Amino acid sequence: MGKSFSLKLAVNNIKNNRKFYLPYFLASVGIIGMFYIIAFLSISEGIRTMSDALAMIMGVGVFVMGIFAFIFLFYTNSFLLKRRKKEIGLYNILGMEKKHIGKILAIENIMISVSSIIMGLLCGILFSKLVHLFLSWVFGTEPPFGIEISWLAVVISLALFGVLFLLTMITNLMSIHLAKPIELLYGGNVGEKEPKTKWLLAIIGVICLGVGYYIAITTESPLTAIMLFFVAVVLVIIGTYCLFTAGSVAILKALKKNRKFYYKPGNFTAVSGLIYRMKQNAVGLANICILSTMVLVMVSGTVSLYAGMNDVLDSRYEGDITVALAPRQGERITPENRKLVGDTMKNVCQEEGRKIEGYYDYEALIFSVLKDGSNFRAHSDIEKIGSPEGVATLAIVTADEYEKISGKKLNLEKDQVAVYSYGNGLADDFSINDMQFHVKERLDSFTLENLSVYMTDSNYLVVADGQVLMDINDMQTKAYGDGASQINTEFVLNLDGTDDEKTACYKKMQDAVYDLKFPYESMRIEGKQEGSKDFMGLVGGFLFLGIFLGIVFTFAAALIIYYKQISEGYYDKDKFEIMQKVGMSKSEVKKTIRKQVLMVFFIPLIMAGIHILAAFKMITRLLMVFAMNNVPLFALCTAGTFVVFAVIYAIVYAVTAREYYKIVG
Repeated sequence: MGKSFSLKLAVNNIKNNRKFYLPYFLASVGIIGMFYIIAFLSISEGIRTMSDALAMIMGVGVFVMGIFAFIFLFYTNSFLLKRRKKEIGLYNILGMEKKHIGKILAIENIMISVSSIIMGLLCGILFSKLVHLFLSWVFGTEPPFGIEISWLAVVISLALFGVLFLLTMITNLMSIHLAKPIELLYGGNVGEKEPKTKWLLAIIGVICLGVGYYIAITTESPLTAIMLFFVAVVLVIIGTYCLFTAGSVAILKALKKNRKFYYKPGNFTAVSGLIYRMKQNAVGLANICILSTMVLVMVSGTVSLYAGMNDVLDSRYEGDITVALAPRQGERITPENRKLVGDTMKNVCQEEGRKIEGYYDYEALIFSVLKDGSNFRAHSDIEKIGSPEGVATLAIVTADEYEKISGKKLNLEKDQVAVYSYGNGLADDFSINDMQFHVKERLDSFTLENLSVYMTDSNYLVVADGQVLMDINDMQTKAYGDGASQINTEFVLNLDGTDDEKTACYKKMQDAVYDLKFPYESMRIEGKQEGSKDFMGLVGGFLFLGIFLGIVFTFAAALIIYYKQISEGYYDKDKFEIMQKVGMSKSEVKKTIRKQVLMVFFIPLIMAGIHILAAFKMITRLLMVFAMNNVPLFALCTAGTFVVFAVIYAIVYAVTAREYYKIVG
């Protein structure tokens, strides 16, 4: 067979099968372009100038996109090969040797691959500029001039997708070479035999899904959520695949046994059609469900984190400028040195022309303890504890410090405390090692709530006086030795002025406070405006990556739906023609088609909604790692994300269903 003939036949095949090849080509271009953009952002010096955290997150995105590209291209390629098998089998039966068929397929693959890579890189280079401009606007930096091309990102993209396309071509050629002509001719009709109900697989699916949901719903500690999140994700993915593969068949057969439901024209054809096709459709539907869940989780989480950034910053930073001093073990900062630090900070503000809008300083002791019912134990075994669920945080201040900051006077005896708890709370009577305490008052809020992050159960205690504080400190020092906490003294300032003016004051204050000569173990100085830049880089990076991957996964789900609709159309065409010949009217056929398609393609969306509801609590715990504790905001973002995604999903369904109706009609 001549080269020109093979090339001509390959070109004609692509033209004649453009309904299948065009979406595959566009998907490949999109994936390659998006991969280049992520790789470019992870390498670009301009992005590193904005934020190192942003560049690091983009590096994670490169890894995720690479894995997704591998799975996605092989999955969509399997649709193409399945639709072409009948055509290829016909070539083989008519006398064309498999080596010639392989040559034509190789030419087709090379044409699609090379054109996809070229167009994908061009689109990636073009849109990388727009993305860079967008990120510059988000971070308030000067946008770069001209189009920057990262040749390293180009090489990485070429290498990855060159290998992927080569592997898909080898897979196709091996599949054709090993298959018999009759298998190729009827390869598109695999799965017509009614599948058996695989009860064991269905039970495994229910168990995996149930355990995954249980972990997500019952996890309380953010630290535990971090450790168990991926366990829950894997269990839910396994459960989803098992239930779509086996559980769906079991449910459909149960409907078939229900005579009142099954023996109606529309239900009869819809249910029987779904049973026969579920063997080949289950994996695709499970993929759509999992991709939809990924979109909902990533977009809702990152959007809520970005929307609640001010709340997070307020929780993370007590004021515009915070100075924290830690004395030597077992000591306290003297009143004279405490006054010296405060006066120094105020003098710097005066020199910089800044007006102090708020100032306070306080002593606090923060340490972790083991929980044992209503008792807490400061013990070195805390380092060996396997689960954060068994750990609590105690943040302790004296009644005088609390009154100075809040203006509220608490008359407490030596064994009495006022309490504000986050988590499981405290009993009315509790102990810390051998020290017994009684809760005299439960506070509705705590002025210094951001003393501790919500990583464990946090209990804020106001004790009677400094002696009680020192007794508790001596006890935890004896228990933890060199690893014991110190009684920190914190100085908090709020200023007038712009962010730049506050930052300038903070930088000058660093030098002034560090120059003070008195004994202390460690010192920490934080500026809210300065620190917010790094945090914004982290949150902005997560937001961009979440939306970016959300678009990619939505695009992938749409393409899977499209290919499924096309495959379903060709599969159902002959069957509905037979139904019409035996007496079913066109209106009944349309009604059956509509019911069947709706049942198939909206089940994954409903299941994804159930997944996100089950994961809601665990995601809120994960967001607490970033000090994001605004659950109503996350609920609103999750609901909004689901509505928007459902609208997009419905539009994709409507567009692809039209193609299905054209084929069947």
